[in-house]
Amino acid sequence: MIHDILTAIQAVATIQNLLIMAAGIWGGVIVGAIPGMTGTMAVTLALPFTFYMDPVPSILLLVALYKGSTYGGSVSAILIKTPGTASAACTALDGYPLARQGKAGKALNMALYSSVIGDFVSNLSLIFFAAPLAMLALKIGPPEFFMLMLFALTTVAGVSGNSLLLGLVSAAFGLLLATVGEDMYGSFRFAFTPDMQAGLAIAPVLIGLFALPELIKLIVLRADTREEAATLGAQHVTRAEFMGSLRSILKGSAIGSVLGAIPGIGPSAAAFFSYGEAQRSSRNGANFGNGELEGIAASESANNGACGATMIPLLALGVPGDVITGVMLGAFMIQGLTPGPMLFQTNLHEIYMLLIGMLVSSVLLFFAGKATMRMFQHVSHIPQTLLTPLVLLLCLFGIYAISSSMFDVAVLLVMGLVGFAMFLLNIPTAPFLIAFILGPTLEENMRRAIAISRGDPMVLVSTPITWGFAALIVFVIAITIRREIRKNNDRKALAS
Repeated sequence: MIHDILTAIQAVATIQNLLIMAAGIWGGVIVGAIPGMTGTMAVTLALPFTFYMDPVPSILLLVALYKGSTYGGSVSAILIKTPGTASAACTALDGYPLARQGKAGKALNMALYSSVIGDFVSNLSLIFFAAPLAMLALKIGPPEFFMLMLFALTTVAGVSGNSLLLGLVSAAFGLLLATVGEDMYGSFRFAFTPDMQAGLAIAPVLIGLFALPELIKLIVLRADTREEAATLGAQHVTRAEFMGSLRSILKGSAIGSVLGAIPGIGPSAAAFFSYGEAQRSSRNGANFGNGELEGIAASESANNGACGATMIPLLALGVPGDVITGVMLGAFMIQGLTPGPMLFQTNLHEIYMLLIGMLVSSVLLFFAGKATMRMFQHVSHIPQTLLTPLVLLLCLFGIYAISSSMFDVAVLLVMGLVGFAMFLLNIPTAPFLIAFILGPTLEENMRRAIAISRGDPMVLVSTPITWGFAALIVFVIAITIRREIRKNNDRKALAS
């Protein structure tokens, strides 16, 4: 085994392979930082270039693009509150406020450190726990999925701001829009036009909700706006700040590794799950959403932690963990490799090369992130009068490039107006986004579980895993109610 590992290291450590991984990481970071340009698009566009490459370098290129784009989404999320990817939406909650405080450099550095650590931990989990985690993932059925998503929705309480009621209204609106389109039985809901039959895509809703309201505020409230452009500054993350966030980074890495191994979860859900858990357990939980480094650490460690873990079910079982690994499954098949248990017997040398290459790509991500950070720092020096139309054009062309659909562009613009209205009414947008992303998985698994049990709702709490999640949900709700009662008592005391 040691001889095989040494041989694989020697095979990976070539100039060609290192350049391929570096190009993939670098390209992924740039693509991820552009609103509307997703990791799925980057991997899909790169797939034809792998046809004439050797198996391992071709897979390493696609994995590098995946990792780079997942981190890259945080760059635009922090600097201009425009998440490049859905998984970076959580990062914008604390990253953009830090940028407005002149601490964009701290935010970007914390995002990078957390992403690299989460990615490295996830790669280690892939090496040591691929088979056990894949078997655990197979034991999680629709009832367990439903309770997991329901527990993740308790994050809404933590990001509702000063009013839990407005947060719940926002979440309910998100769940409502998540039902637009075709359901699992072929029925259409709110399908007023043929385009709506496919539902609302995450990208236009996400960017419309976060980016366009900021642009509208700059135009409509120009007379009242006296904010300077965000600057990176020379601030670095201090040792005390890093150590204060280390627990959330490690916890987020573990959450990302476990949830990433479950097919269908993906980095977005892992990021919100980790963010909510960090907020509940942190001493600085009250500052989350106002510019808290620990919030960035929790989000970025989890979404990058899910990247390597999505390869676990793909390699061990031949089951793609998300859309991107579904594309990678095609790449494996093109190269004559069939993912699954037999892969570890017939192509063990290639597996070792792939795992070692993924560890190396974690290191390359650090250097690519540092270099890209210096490149993107010029964004902060662009005058707002020029930055506003540039961001709008990026959003419009980025969304149109995904599916060449004018309907998606219309959704983007409408959600921009909705987001601005929510700002005026002081309705938090984070609960809406969490509910919109988790809603389809929540509904689909609830309906599957009810169908399997022939209409018996008790199936949702029929296994030890569901009992555990149910207990956690009750615990979190009890803490939330207690906190709200304390808030009301404090307000009454101040009023009197």
